[in-house]
Parts: sequence; C-alpha cells; structure tokens
Amino acid sequence: MDWLNQALFGFYPYVALAVLAIGSILRFDREQYTWRTGSSQLLRRRQLVLGSVLFHVGILAIFAGHFVGLLTPIWVWDTLGVSHAAKQMLAIVAGGAAGALCLVGGCLLLHRRLFDPRIRATSSFGDSAILILLMAQLALGLATIPVSLEHRDGAEMVKFMSWAQSIFTFRAGAADFVAEAHWIFKAHIALGLTILLVFPFTRLVHMLSAPIWYLNRRGWQIVRSKRLAAGGGK
Repeated sequence: MDWLNQALFGFYPYVALAVLAIGSILRFDREQYTWRTGSSQLLRRRQLVLGSVLFHVGILAIFAGHFVGLLTPIWVWDTLGVSHAAKQMLAIVAGGAAGALCLVGGCLLLHRRLFDPRIRATSSFGDSAILILLMAQLALGLATIPVSLEHRDGAEMVKFMSWAQSIFTFRAGAADFVAEAHWIFKAHIALGLTILLVFPFTRLVHMLSAPIWYLNRRGWQIVRSKRLAAGGGK
C-alpha cells in the first residue's frame, strides 16, 4: 500500500493546497458577490447564536492549535523545554475541549439547517454538505484521543509534525513519516485535506474575508422591490 500512502500524504496535500490558493483567488476576483455565508439569522435565532458561538470558538482554537502544534519547528519546543510528552497531553486536553465545543455547536447548526423547513428551503446542497464534512472531521479528531493516550511519550505527534513541516518546506519523503500511523490519524488527515480542496467552492471562504475588501469590490448589486420583481411594473 506504499503507493496509496505516497499518493494521499505525499502528493494530495499539494493538490489540495494549490486548489485552495488558486480557487480562492479566482472566486474572489470573478464572483465577489458569492463570497458570503448566506445569512438566515432571522430564523431560530437563539439556536443560531448558541451554535455559532460554540462552533466558532471551538474551530478557532482547533485551527490555532493545529497551526502552532504542527508547524512550529521541533527545536523550538526543545529550546523552550517543552517535552514531547507534555505537548502531547496539552494537545489532548486543549484539543479535546475545543473539539467538543465545536462539535456541540456544529450539531446545533446542522440540526437547525436540516430540520427547520424554512431554513432547509433556502439552503444549498453545499451549505449542508460542508457542515456534515466538518462534523465528520471533528468526530474523527475526537476519535484520535484514545489512540493518542496509548502514545503519551509524544512520539506519534513528532511524526505528524515532521510530515506537516516537510510538506510546507517541500522536502522529499514526507509521506514516510506517517506510513505506520494508525488508520484513524490517516483518515483525519485525508479528510482535512479534502476540506481544504473544496474550501474555495463553499461558504467557508468567508473565513478569509476582511470587511475592507467589500468597499472596493467591482460591480453593482441590483435590488428590486417585490412588486417590481413580480409584476414588472414601475
């Protein structure tokens, strides 16, 4: 299965990152008015607020933890005196708490989107599909905790750090670091890369937004009253 390991963890990351970067740039350049989340805040507002707060707090903590944990060079942790075992336990505790918050919030948002007829009617397939993918990714992430507890020395985490840093520095042999990893970690990484791949084509692009960009976006937004839209009158 070495060819599959090389394909998924040696080549697929570059495909996903390339599509993420190029797709996001093209969408922002050509379809700026689709660069939004499509608000439904007037419907079931209380559930939206609670779910949204839990989801966003959790996912921001998870993103920050993954970014710092995976991409900070190992020698930096060694210089700071943080052992691999301590870093592993920090990732388990902090990541588990953030993942649980995010999963609860995401489930509230998904329930609202799928089971409220009015919201479901205004939702696209992509809106629901990306939320389901995120929930699956969170579930996989939380499922890695029992496996991680069996490797409290942090050796497994070092493998994933070496893999991620090899990918971002274009070093050969990145896939070899995760070749012997547990399948649950591999599934978590593969689904994460897939989410990056579809990112530019979903509502997730709003994560890259800064309000100032909207001051200079091209084109006009046409707004018509219901009377004009329905009857074509003046």
